[in-house]
Amino acid sequence: MSFRSDILATVQPSATLSITQKAEERRRQGKTIFSFSAGESDFPTPAHVIQAAKDAMDAGETTYTPVPGTAALRKAVAATVSAYCDTTYDPAQTIISAGAKQVIYNALQATLNPGDEVIIPAPYWVSTPEMVRMNRGNPVIVDCLPCDQLKLTPDQLNAAITPRTKWFILNSPTNPSGATYSQQELQQLGAVLMEHPHVHILADDIYAAMVYCPDGFHGFVKCCPALKDRTLVVNGLSKSYAMTGWRVGYGVGPIALIKDMALIQSQTTSGACSISQAAALAALTGDQSFLQQRCDAFQKRRDYVVNALKAAPYIRLASPEGAFYAFLDCREYLPHTSLATDVDLCAALLDDAGLALVPGTAFGAPGFIRLSFALADEVLHQGLDLLVAALKARLNKPSTHVPFSA
Repeated sequence: MSFRSDILATVQPSATLSITQKAEERRRQGKTIFSFSAGESDFPTPAHVIQAAKDAMDAGETTYTPVPGTAALRKAVAATVSAYCDTTYDPAQTIISAGAKQVIYNALQATLNPGDEVIIPAPYWVSTPEMVRMNRGNPVIVDCLPCDQLKLTPDQLNAAITPRTKWFILNSPTNPSGATYSQQELQQLGAVLMEHPHVHILADDIYAAMVYCPDGFHGFVKCCPALKDRTLVVNGLSKSYAMTGWRVGYGVGPIALIKDMALIQSQTTSGACSISQAAALAALTGDQSFLQQRCDAFQKRRDYVVNALKAAPYIRLASPEGAFYAFLDCREYLPHTSLATDVDLCAALLDDAGLALVPGTAFGAPGFIRLSFALADEVLHQGLDLLVAALKARLNKPSTHVPFSA
């Protein structure tokens, strides 16, 4: 007899975590590994944020918190999102969860009925379609083309909408490609959505502080204010504040939706960690100057990656406009090797040179691989040299590696 529910037959494990685990196994065996797979900053959590957590512990702030978050943090979140969306949100329109992933999951669980459709542009974050399936929805994957910089077009969005569409999920800057939607592009998507009032928008802004375009980040609500009442803004502290392990994310949107999400959370995890919320409050209300400094550092790394990979044969790369990922187009490269797929290529790179990257298949983009440049400069430079050399060495070379599943 199996304990497994039927829904798990439709769910795939996280490829990024799987590859990170394989890299760690090789590292424990004494092998040198260059991990380009992890989706987290190499910068430390700011010192004043850590101090705030210590102060909270010393002050005895170690008890349960209100399910939707502490009053102070909800106020800070409302102010933060109001500022970059150029609107006004009330703290009652916010919820604090154990990471942005939980915010998204709560929203889907609170709203999806069997057969409801969720439009997801591909390439997508690996967890998005799986969370839809786990909540009885149908992910509608729309393939974005390299000629469109891997971004969804208004015509594609319009064609994907049906009477069963419940959500449209938009991540900008995008994981895995770093593609970033401009104000005009968001307004064009918004014009389509105005014609379909039954569709709700989930704006995943987790990389909002890491944008390299001259005009900066554009929030969906700021560009499409008429759609504010149909939009859930999702963000968190993991990426921009280097707080992945603290597990703090937040959602901002219609009060009725927030209340339903809080109901789900009340029966699952309850409120987020009290100490983490104290740290998050210090992060959002304290000195913000380091955000631009770190963004500048990531931009320099982005430039180095783009230039270094020009030496890689048959590899195409559109310069990412945000986040800390480069999405390498290997479709022209693979036919010049004995490797059939991007999954095979990632396995070979790990075997040949100790390089951990994530196959694009995991993101709904076969033939691509994702490289994270959230690494110290010296490590990044050395790893890129090895990557270019390994790609050259694999040209028309018989395959000897043991493939792994994405």
